[in-house]
Amino acid sequence: MTDTERIVADYEAVRGDQEALYRDLHEHPELSHQETRTAEKVIDGLRTWGFDVVDGVGGTGVVGVLANGAGPTVLLRADMDALPVEEDTGVPYASTQVATDAAGARVPVMHACGHDVHVASLMGAARLMASHTDLWHGTLLALFQPAEETGDGARGMVDDHLFDRVPHPDVALAQHVLPGPTGHVGVRNGAVLSTAQSMRVTVYGRGGHGSMPQNTIDPVVLAAMIVVRLQVLVSRETAPTDPAVLTVGSLRAGTKSNIIPDTAVLELNVRAYSAETMARLLDGIERVVRAECEASGCPREPEIERFGAFPITENDSETTERIEEAFRDLFGDSVGILDLQTASEDFSDLPNALGIPYSYWGLGGIDTATWDKAVAAGRVLEDIPVNHSPKFLPVMQPTLKTGTSALVAAAMSYLGKEA
Repeated sequence: MTDTERIVADYEAVRGDQEALYRDLHEHPELSHQETRTAEKVIDGLRTWGFDVVDGVGGTGVVGVLANGAGPTVLLRADMDALPVEEDTGVPYASTQVATDAAGARVPVMHACGHDVHVASLMGAARLMASHTDLWHGTLLALFQPAEETGDGARGMVDDHLFDRVPHPDVALAQHVLPGPTGHVGVRNGAVLSTAQSMRVTVYGRGGHGSMPQNTIDPVVLAAMIVVRLQVLVSRETAPTDPAVLTVGSLRAGTKSNIIPDTAVLELNVRAYSAETMARLLDGIERVVRAECEASGCPREPEIERFGAFPITENDSETTERIEEAFRDLFGDSVGILDLQTASEDFSDLPNALGIPYSYWGLGGIDTATWDKAVAAGRVLEDIPVNHSPKFLPVMQPTLKTGTSALVAAAMSYLGKEA
């Protein structure tokens, strides 16, 4: 039995407390930048297990530091925030929480992206590692990050002098629960999550009565032309071998059927797997918007605002190969290759701040019988809830055990005496 297997073999000792914590977190989700209750739960546990705790980083961020002699420093990260989604799972511990969002609106709140799984898994791994300091050496950083969903939580921790307050890690590691059979993990070299950028475009026309369009510059028609023309940036200006997504998710204009308004506002989202592709798409958006406005004879220049940027997540090959070997030693055939994901997140802002290698893997959360049935029927898209769905609910076990074990195995691939 390896040292990693010895640590994971004690999982039953933490299972009861971990499952109780998971249910509590799921029932009491908190929006981005509001994770105070979650942070308090994390702080209490880490201190109980002998970690030095640095809290309030970037607002509600928490880092547990467990120094255990000379050796590498490994950062394990979990995100804590939930989403403005009304839960529809029917479980006894379903969320009924309502909170005020950043815009001042009252919204339902749910852990619809599985961050409660991430927190509970890292808490379990931290406790197991603290209970077996005889089997490893070095320093473990258990980092609990706020505001992943808004894309500014990791950067907020960095800007709040995170790495002046904790030891510099040699490597950073993270995982995310996804639609897939529970008990399975997926790894991938290179790009794994896309870089993303949201934009708000305001175009200006000249309003008037719907019966006299000749006296107006109709921003609704202009906005429609922009929407159509933007699709060419992916379909005709981006190579088919270079994945990219451009979505116009919102178009707002006017108040009444017979009034031509003065303005229209489009909100769009762009995703790509390289900085070069993203730069080309963003330049293309500005070119298309300005050209269409000029063609329509707009009385003033459009306003183009960028917000909600996410970095690319691009796994270091050497780190990922090491993690994959550790996973295959522990999980055997339950390790696979993670598909390229069009989702985005901000974990890489942490290692990028120091220029250190990192790896990010996927964790299945769907009951295996349910998954196999959906696959056999060709109904995965129809029958399997995905992240951000009001029905998304990873099965508690073996998802938590797998998530905990994966974090232990990844950390031990650097900290273990056998490593």
